[in-house]
Amino acid sequence: MQSQSGIPGRPGGSPARRGRGIRTGAAALAAALTVTLGTGAASAQAAGPGPKPKQHAVAVTPGAVTEDPSSAERAAAQKASSAAAADGVAARPLMGWSSWSLQSTNYPGVNPGGNGNWLTEAHVLEQADVLAEKLKPYGYEYVNIDAGWSRTTSWAPGFDEYGREIASPERFPHGMKYVADQIHAKGLKAGIYLAVGLAKEAYAGGTTPIWNAPGCTTADIVYPDLRTTNGWDSSYKIDFSKPCSQKYIDSQARLIADWGYDFLKLDGVGPGSFKSGDNYNNIPDVAAWRAAIDATGRPIRFLVSWSLDRNHAADWKKYANGWRIQTDVECYCDTLVTWNNSVKIRWDDVPAWTPWAGPGGWNDLDSLDVGNGEMDGLSKDERQSYMTLWAISAAPLYTGDDLTTLDSYGLSLLTNKEVIAVDQQGIPARPVTPTGPGQVWGVKNTDGSYTVALFNMGSLPAQVTADWTSFGFGGKAAVRDLWQHSDLGVRDGSISATLPAHGSRLFRVTPKSPAPKTVSYEAEASGNTLVNGASNAGCSGCSGAAKVGNLYNGGALRINNVTVPKTGVYQVNIRYVTGDPRSATVSANGQNAVTLAFPPSGGWDIAATVTVPMQLHAGANTIEIDSSTPVYSPDIDKVEVPLNVR
Repeated sequence: MQSQSGIPGRPGGSPARRGRGIRTGAAALAAALTVTLGTGAASAQAAGPGPKPKQHAVAVTPGAVTEDPSSAERAAAQKASSAAAADGVAARPLMGWSSWSLQSTNYPGVNPGGNGNWLTEAHVLEQADVLAEKLKPYGYEYVNIDAGWSRTTSWAPGFDEYGREIASPERFPHGMKYVADQIHAKGLKAGIYLAVGLAKEAYAGGTTPIWNAPGCTTADIVYPDLRTTNGWDSSYKIDFSKPCSQKYIDSQARLIADWGYDFLKLDGVGPGSFKSGDNYNNIPDVAAWRAAIDATGRPIRFLVSWSLDRNHAADWKKYANGWRIQTDVECYCDTLVTWNNSVKIRWDDVPAWTPWAGPGGWNDLDSLDVGNGEMDGLSKDERQSYMTLWAISAAPLYTGDDLTTLDSYGLSLLTNKEVIAVDQQGIPARPVTPTGPGQVWGVKNTDGSYTVALFNMGSLPAQVTADWTSFGFGGKAAVRDLWQHSDLGVRDGSISATLPAHGSRLFRVTPKSPAPKTVSYEAEASGNTLVNGASNAGCSGCSGAAKVGNLYNGGALRINNVTVPKTGVYQVNIRYVTGDPRSATVSANGQNAVTLAFPPSGGWDIAATVTVPMQLHAGANTIEIDSSTPVYSPDIDKVEVPLNVR
């Protein structure tokens, strides 16, 4: 059964390679389910697939114009998020374990009864035992049960008399409250899963009564034409102009709160989940869930999923405590994940969302499957890079591994206290040299030091260098290798490492010298030259509250009279603004032009920096930032040139 999916019942199935069509893992999983379910699959399809089978990734078109939330929307979102953190909900990124990676894999022996059938009460509690013993001392505390808990192993759903999902006796014979109680007894927290909308099977001809809402039935909460919603069209869209609708959401929230759950994942949410349009606008659902959760009085951490539309980031931050920024990380294949499908695309996805992460709400990159060795489907270097990106992004750290078979290397990754501390300080890093296979990411820490990560995204070994001036400091700095727990001494100006394919290093860098002198050149300065339609524009988040834009189809900005004391290679910082991925050709004095990738800065009035080495000669120079026909380039705030040369 496939509807952009793989496993019926978890709206969402298999992730896809960005821009390359549906993944073969999804197709294989769907085919396997068709064989497994036989005629039952056909009848389930007629009623609409249930939650989870997953998704088809959509390429982000360079030059596509995003619509930023207004300043008022941002303020409201930040206020709500800060209030949640003050109440102790999502003050830091979540740490724990989730069931879906094991449910979705074809790894031998994991799902012998059929795809998705790993999920049982016994398996969940077994994982909770190991989490409590081996990982809880390091901060891991959530045990999150994903799709399928209310469905039989043939994926038939179960509901109570009020249209609310209840445990499948086949999977959870003691019920969901019992499971939560057992998890709590281990000093852990319990998580549960639902898909957005009214499940088609719960509608039951519109006659199902709503709990604690006399006179209300399911016919009173949906649109008369029974329009569908969510990433799999497995539910009817709820009409929140009807007073009975909030009562239904309240009844579901009350049930999971009474069971004792501390976390809810609401899946298939749009705009996102590779759906758009009015039918798939689930912001009213998310708002209703926020109100319902608050009304229970229980501090339930609330995640919305998946591949959510960044244009609505303020809505996700206002109503939720986390939001999935991309498709599933699982490969729906013979391992849990693979590098190409879809771990590596996270390096492209994260930058656009960075400004939205913070106490009360976090960018969710999905499961962290680095602990099982062969089952993970990754090399050791890839496993380290995977966790490095999650940690520097202040992303939730929840593994989908089989905790009963953690290998020693995986356990060392998951329990590295220095790397966990980077994640838990809650300040996401950004790329500063994102072009080519060698990438440098970093962020200033709360204690004045810097976290600096080096990545080799290429398939061959490569040297990667981080220059201190990319981060706004210079001279000498003490360096500590966080993965190796090793002090490397003092380095002057930069640090380099030769990295294996898909390898990484992670450092804490503490400046020991005064900040270097730099000179800033504003893009909008009158002495610059604007070419082929490039023009000045206002920008509240830019230096001088202005920028240069319309760099398109040959449009260019020439920053004149960039003056340096002597000839050499300078690490030039380009401060730019863009809501989506863009590129530009950069050159100095008409020589050595290079095309740079500019990751999203996070919004059209939020500035970010990339660094490019440029050969400048003593005296005055001209730096040109030129669009490549017919590609849009980012808007430019300014360039910063250090007065020291490498």
